[in-house]
Amino acid sequence: MTINEAINHENASLVDVRTSAEVAMESVPGAVNIPLDAIPDRWEEFKDMPRPLVLFCRSGVRSGKALAFLESNGITDGMNGMGASDVLIELM
Repeated sequence: MTINEAINHENASLVDVRTSAEVAMESVPGAVNIPLDAIPDRWEEFKDMPRPLVLFCRSGVRSGKALAFLESNGITDGMNGMGASDVLIELM
């Protein structure tokens, strides 16, 4: 599944790992905000999220770090939406 297919999938879980301040300025409708620094305390929430699971931020760096952390804890089916926040905001 491509990232575009995942984002447009009716069951997709979109997780915005940007800070709450960034999301307050510009958010993606339907996305859950779990900032990167909160992932270690909240990673188990990802187990029950519908799939496909797409994490994103402004550039893809933080979402990549979040995915690496999740993968080290056994959640290996997530996708990095890279710097999809701008694109998603326009699409939604």
